[in-house]
Amino acid sequence: MDTIASLFSFITTPVSWVIVQFHSVYGSLFGPDTGWAWGLSIVSLVILIRICLIPLFVKQIKATRAMQTLQPEMKKIQERYKNDKQRQSEEMMKLYKETGTNPLSSCLPILAQSPFFFALYHVLNSIASNDTIGVINERLLESAQKAHIFGAPLAAKFTDSPEKVEALNSSLTDVRVVTAIMIVLMSLSQFYTQRQLMTKNVDTTVKTPFMQQQKMLMYVFPVIFAVFGINFPVGVLVYWLTTNVWTMGQQMYVIHNNPTPGSKAQAAYLERLSKHVAKHGKTRNRRERAIVKAIVAKGRDRNEYERKFINGLNKAGLAAQTDGTVVKNENGAAVQAEDGTTTTTAAPKRQQPKRQPKSKRHSGAAKPAGEPTSLTKADDPQDAKPSGSKGNAKPSGNGSTRSRAQSGQRKGPQRPKSPSKK
Repeated sequence: MDTIASLFSFITTPVSWVIVQFHSVYGSLFGPDTGWAWGLSIVSLVILIRICLIPLFVKQIKATRAMQTLQPEMKKIQERYKNDKQRQSEEMMKLYKETGTNPLSSCLPILAQSPFFFALYHVLNSIASNDTIGVINERLLESAQKAHIFGAPLAAKFTDSPEKVEALNSSLTDVRVVTAIMIVLMSLSQFYTQRQLMTKNVDTTVKTPFMQQQKMLMYVFPVIFAVFGINFPVGVLVYWLTTNVWTMGQQMYVIHNNPTPGSKAQAAYLERLSKHVAKHGKTRNRRERAIVKAIVAKGRDRNEYERKFINGLNKAGLAAQTDGTVVKNENGAAVQAEDGTTTTTAAPKRQQPKRQPKSKRHSGAAKPAGEPTSLTKADDPQDAKPSGSKGNAKPSGNGSTRSRAQSGQRKGPQRPKSPSKK
């Protein structure tokens, strides 16, 4: 153990120093030998580490979304070169280079957090073994061994023997109950975090092996935490449970305010944004303007939820501009072109002809100028005789047949008959 601890001394010393500094603060409030002082010191260490890792978390989000966008292209490469693995790998690397994506970027927060995890593990193991480590001297070591969380010592593990637990002034039942509860909470928080990612923040329009892989990890990770958790000291379980809760809350914030395009979370966000913009006639802050700007710039590449958002603004008499702002349109309806530009067209008013009373239509009274006159039987050009015809001239057979057919038709303009095709 001393050899392993010496290998991690470059990180165990800073970690132990941070814990001691937090312990001095909480010790003055709760007492230096209490579990609250040491437990809150570990929680504060997690929060400090996760705050420092926020830039990496932002890179992780961008990398994950970039990988989701590339899934259709990756699937095409896999199908095209399914019999040539080397060419497949070369095309994949070429695709990553052209798009500027890195598959390992999604693992950066976990990789960056791993050294602190191992350092804390060795610090707590040294406390359990009654060995000083880093800046934790004998006085602090004795104080840490007295610290209990709900009756379980910080350095105790689920697999410890009764004798070892008794040496830490506790009982095996208390240790196993506390560790079992913390392991269950740790696994459930990990499962819920992965589940909300898969059900709310994944583009449902793209079905790729990447989604199946993430779905499998949703069930595998909690099992891994449960198996390895029985070998972790209580202090490490506090550390890992805290970081899981932090990740879950951080992910909920991202899903609520900056969801993945095409996901159910984006549909809910755009619905909320549409209601607010329709009510106030403007966007609230820079983030909302950036989202509207990105939607307008997509043009015909918008997904279903984005098109619905733009149509909702148009129906409310608003127009989304290319800079992300929203303006009112009082002259006409705002129309979003396919290239993302916004145009305004005045809606033409439909002119309805004035309908005359029935008595005037039947009496044949004079109509106002510019108003169409209805055709009556007397006005029918087919019943009018030629100017040069005599009174005793017999009409042709076709003319008499047409006159008899029209005598039973309704008054008004008749639809011209199409010539018969022979």
